[in-house]
Amino acid sequence: MAGAKIGVIHYNWPEFDLEGFARRASEIGYEYCELQINDIWDGESSDGEKTAEQTREMLARYGMKASAVAAGNDFLQADPADLEAQIQRYRYVCKIIPYAGTDIVRSDGGWNRKGNVPEEHWDAMLLESFKRAADYLEEHQVRCALDNHGRSTNDGDWQLSLIERVGSSRLGVNVDTMNYRWYGHDLATIERFYRILAPHVFHTHMKDGTNDLPFGGNYKGAALGEGEIDLERAIELFKAAGYDGAWTAEYEGPEAEGGVGYEKCYQWLREHV
Repeated sequence: MAGAKIGVIHYNWPEFDLEGFARRASEIGYEYCELQINDIWDGESSDGEKTAEQTREMLARYGMKASAVAAGNDFLQADPADLEAQIQRYRYVCKIIPYAGTDIVRSDGGWNRKGNVPEEHWDAMLLESFKRAADYLEEHQVRCALDNHGRSTNDGDWQLSLIERVGSSRLGVNVDTMNYRWYGHDLATIERFYRILAPHVFHTHMKDGTNDLPFGGNYKGAALGEGEIDLERAIELFKAAGYDGAWTAEYEGPEAEGGVGYEKCYQWLREHV
């Protein structure tokens, strides 16, 4: 489809630094990419605007633009001081991301990596965090694409509920087409998630693979079109809802070296979006 924005993620390309990634991705044909926050900011300095602009200029040399920047946030914190630090960090991330050339802040919910936050507290903690984050989205004129990643946000019904309860038009989703399956949802449920979330899609991870157990127990990544995910249905639904953002390839299959898997993903996207 003429004019389709075909993109790719950066973080899981082996062998390449950021500029090497941009060079190789552009050679394949990609024109958009999702960056990680550490691609534009070291996490400590106060001049993130400057380094974000430098990254934007580097991408432009290879004919590429940022489609989103992953915030790397974690709002599941047992210590209130740690949660406050995460929320204030998120505010700064919202401030600097536009300097990278995008208004999409791809956001996690939380990871609870130390296991100190009981699951029954997750909903209230994430709701309060994203209510506060909504103020920063408005302040800096950016949008939050909440990923269905890990355990805390991998449910389309819950994602939609969060959007409705926060009540901000700047809160939407990044739909990772495979992560729901990785989590253990059946294919019919996943199609329903695509359908109910379609009006709220701000960004995508187009990813394929197979899984038949909960929490990635039998997950195998694949090039687009080579797994069990109905990617064409997802595209149909998102387009019908007016999605005009990047179709961003994420590859977790066996042919990662040299970007071979990403070459296959690019060709599939060229033919289908």
